[in-house]
Amino acid sequence: MVGRIIAVLMLAAASLAPATPEYGYRVVKTYPHDRTAFTQGLEYRDGFLYEGTGQVGRSSLRKVELATGRVVQKFDVPQPFFGEGITVVNQQILQLTWQTQTGFVYDKASFRVLKSFSYPGQGWGLTNDGKQIYMSDGSSEIRLWDPVSLKEMKRITVKDGTQAVTDVNELEVVKGEIFANVWHMDRIARISPADGRVLGWIDLTGLLAKAERPDPEAVLNGIAYDSAADRLFVTGKLWPKAFEIKVVPKK
Repeated sequence: MVGRIIAVLMLAAASLAPATPEYGYRVVKTYPHDRTAFTQGLEYRDGFLYEGTGQVGRSSLRKVELATGRVVQKFDVPQPFFGEGITVVNQQILQLTWQTQTGFVYDKASFRVLKSFSYPGQGWGLTNDGKQIYMSDGSSEIRLWDPVSLKEMKRITVKDGTQAVTDVNELEVVKGEIFANVWHMDRIARISPADGRVLGWIDLTGLLAKAERPDPEAVLNGIAYDSAADRLFVTGKLWPKAFEIKVVPKK
């Protein structure tokens, strides 16, 4: 009887817990994007998008002119690697691979491979806040790495309330939060880097018309932030467009 009462009280408390805030978006500007790019990682630096793309035999690291979508610099990742997330740190670019437990460090200016490194499990997304690197592996966990040694320091679990959020994918640090794509969802999670708590959801439903994304894997994936001008860019795998958006309260 006591156990039943406790269970009822717990359910009541859960029902009274505040819902995670939901946000919408406003499109500020639309840019062309290579519709053959299987976008896995995206960052903005000094007028250019740096993009990592995936699929074996088609993976690459790219420097892309934002206004035109033109690829101005490219490194083709050799087989058998499947390129994943990237991040720019200390004038270098780090890139993960999916299932080969291998990452690459490039010189940012030349795209020359400086070295490779290893990590356990799968590689999905990467970002950094200048002090530490955040890495996702397709689970509900985000790993925190030292930016110099690339050694794991700890992990946080992404949770919306008490529910773990799995398939955490491409990452970007935005104003002290981690923005994260969730695979096959048209929503971005706003995550506390301190404890993994989901602070809010950005609903991007309808951003790209279904007719322009016929491939079932043409999912929302790719977040880049211009901290100097407070601009947020998003795109997807095999998308013909990238978007600058403003996050707004949901109506």
